[in-house]
Amino acid sequence: MGWEIFFCFGILVLVLGGLVYNRPPDVLLLGAVVILAVVRIITPEEALSGFSNTSMLTVGALYIIAAALRETGALDAAGSWLLKGARSERTVLIRMAGSLPVMSAFLNNTPIVAMFIPIVSGWCKKHRIAPSRLLLPLSYLSIIGGTCTLIGTSTNLVVNGLMEETSRSNPELSQALHPMGFFELSYVGLPCAIVGIIYLLVIGHRLLPNRKDLIEKFTESSREYLVNMRVQPNCRLVGQMVQEAGLRQLPGLFLVEITRDDLAISPVLPDFVLKSNDILTFTGVVSTIVDLEKILGLVPVADKGYETHAAKRREHALCEAVVSKACPSIGKSIRNADFRALYNAAVVAVHRGGTQLTGKVGDIVLREGDTLLLQAGAHFIRAHRNNSHFLLVGGVDDSRPLRHEKAIWSLILLVVLITLMVSGVIKIVLAAFLIAGLMVATRCISASHARQSIDWQTLVTIAAAFGIAKALINSGCVDSISVFFTSLTGGLGPYGVLAGVYILTSLFATMVGNNAAAALLFPFAVAIAGQTGVNPRPFVMCVTFAASASFLSPVSYQTNLMVYGPGGYRFTDFVRVGLPLNLLLLICTTVLIPLVWHF
Repeated sequence: MGWEIFFCFGILVLVLGGLVYNRPPDVLLLGAVVILAVVRIITPEEALSGFSNTSMLTVGALYIIAAALRETGALDAAGSWLLKGARSERTVLIRMAGSLPVMSAFLNNTPIVAMFIPIVSGWCKKHRIAPSRLLLPLSYLSIIGGTCTLIGTSTNLVVNGLMEETSRSNPELSQALHPMGFFELSYVGLPCAIVGIIYLLVIGHRLLPNRKDLIEKFTESSREYLVNMRVQPNCRLVGQMVQEAGLRQLPGLFLVEITRDDLAISPVLPDFVLKSNDILTFTGVVSTIVDLEKILGLVPVADKGYETHAAKRREHALCEAVVSKACPSIGKSIRNADFRALYNAAVVAVHRGGTQLTGKVGDIVLREGDTLLLQAGAHFIRAHRNNSHFLLVGGVDDSRPLRHEKAIWSLILLVVLITLMVSGVIKIVLAAFLIAGLMVATRCISASHARQSIDWQTLVTIAAAFGIAKALINSGCVDSISVFFTSLTGGLGPYGVLAGVYILTSLFATMVGNNAAAALLFPFAVAIAGQTGVNPRPFVMCVTFAASASFLSPVSYQTNLMVYGPGGYRFTDFVRVGLPLNLLLLICTTVLIPLVWHF
């Protein structure tokens, strides 16, 4: 063995150690690739080959498409409709089990989970059910759905890209490692998804913790704003009862009164029917006020500087600012303070600590320490961060108005994308970029927001992983480890070796994440198949499923990490619920893979 094996193995151990201790994966893998290129284990072309890989580029385009569906409200509407009328935890779990895997099969599951977390959490708060009872199944259901098609998860695309690259560089393997078909994974993914759904409905939900949401613990200290919202003639709430409109179901929100023709109506009964030009007065946390603003035709009754037209509102941003004693507006009502002239901003809502505000926002006389929710110009934060008129200035996340008028366009383009990918008329990467471009061209999403929607860290991690995989092959590390692995499992036959590859990949994914595990284990799977003298495709597919279907830790999959905080989970929760699921899918894949892709 040459020095290259020991050097490459040492770099691999350092990278794995860094990933286990939550160091940035893109920095670790890119740094490793640069070092391996400097010592000439790989060429500069091999080091950078991942950045031109079509599968990595496809992942980037899919981020834009999923973001456009969120921007138009298409995903949000689907989520709200899904939980409408649900009364029990069991009902919500069944509805998620019937819809989330299907959605995740055709969309990247990360934005789906991001969209569902506040919807599910809101339902839980309303029904006094701990979010920990539903958020982990939300992540798991999206993961198992992603294993059913080529584009369901980025892991599938990573492995597909490695297959294309290997078949190009090694013609002997071109027949065995030809690119995947769109539904090729479905033959195993669909039965595994059914098994996973049955497990979560019958056994898994019994193992879930009943833990208070971390956010809920701080409800008492949340800032509650007073805001007035006007029902415009085009609003979908016109003609609906308050209860039917869902205005009593939003978390952290209370409908104080309704003003109709200068007559204040309070308390508001659930069967009160809303009409055009009604003014609804709420007290609520800022995130829920942002949700109200996203309802088409429901706009704040703010001062005269407020932009009501959706296109104009997108040019502004929601900000929070705390009034200091130096502010010239102190002692004046908001209506007379003329925030538009002073700050190019309009007051949307007001919070005053220790005081329950009532009435109209425009009539509130400002005091020192009041917190204002402002609709401001794009550069307000930068311009007034150091302004003595404010003690603190900050932005509000996810406050852009939705592009409701483009929802139909985004859904049509999604159908076109799936049709192009399934039919094979053009290559998958071209189809993804074509639809992403059309999403921008039809204004389903702006060009700037399209750029922001791309998870650059994930793309760099995927691209760099291709270079490391090539280094493992060039150094001889793959051959050495595969010989050792085969010597341990060879006596168990092809099925035993396949199960060993699944377990090894799953352990890697638990420590370093799904994409890194897939890229690192791919060359080992091919080499182990060569040592065993069988078709490498079953082993490659085994790596694909094992890397994707990883439930044992928060870091094993991005969606697990996303629900970790909001659900108030502990590491042991993932082991308790995820380990039986991992073992079930290990059995399923080990039995089914050889039936679909013969040894």
